[in-house]
Amino acid sequence: MVTEQQPLRHPPRSSEFPDPRATDAREEELQQTLVRVVKLLSAKGIRFAVAGDCAAHLLGGPPAEQDVTIVLTRDDARRAAEALATAGMRAAGRREDRLNTVYDGDTPVDLVFGRPNSVAVTGRLLDRASSVQIGSAAAPVIAATDLMTDKLHELGTHRCDFVPMVQLARVLGERVDWPAVAATTADSPYARAFLGLVADLSIAAATPPTAGGGARSYPTTRPSGLGPEPPVR
Repeated sequence: MVTEQQPLRHPPRSSEFPDPRATDAREEELQQTLVRVVKLLSAKGIRFAVAGDCAAHLLGGPPAEQDVTIVLTRDDARRAAEALATAGMRAAGRREDRLNTVYDGDTPVDLVFGRPNSVAVTGRLLDRASSVQIGSAAAPVIAATDLMTDKLHELGTHRCDFVPMVQLARVLGERVDWPAVAATTADSPYARAFLGLVADLSIAAATPPTAGGGARSYPTTRPSGLGPEPPVR
């Protein structure tokens, strides 16, 4: 006699359903750190812009969960690290070739002077930022086009989750210059795959180049408005 095998059942792991109270507390910690960093850097006259997941949240995306990301030039990154350390944050030194890290309690603050595609943060990038109110402070936030470009350049073999990227693309929508993003990330197969997906989903008008060199809906060179940017040195 054949009996039907019952599916194995197990209680859900706590990691599958994070405590919303812990999530809210973490979000509050990140915002407090972000406001503190913004006020300290502004008081020192250091040019910067909020980037990364914090920028995505300020532009309408999901809350940041990991760290605070600030982009600024290499010289200002050094000045910023010194200013934040003087204010009581803990300096952790250079964590990667393109950023310095300080800690506000347990919250990491990444001071990024090199973008994911190995070009330096420049004044032109900071010029494109727009001011957004963050609690009791106003801060420049990286432009939607630059944010999406950096997010696509971060994709790779070990980091290729399109789900949050699609959500972000839907939120940013027409604020992104999709042809410029496609042109700037054209050398990345992951970016081309993602742009093809958002085009198929009618999120963006830009489509990646075809294998046979077919028609494209974006320029094949970097737009003059963005201009070439120097590599990180």
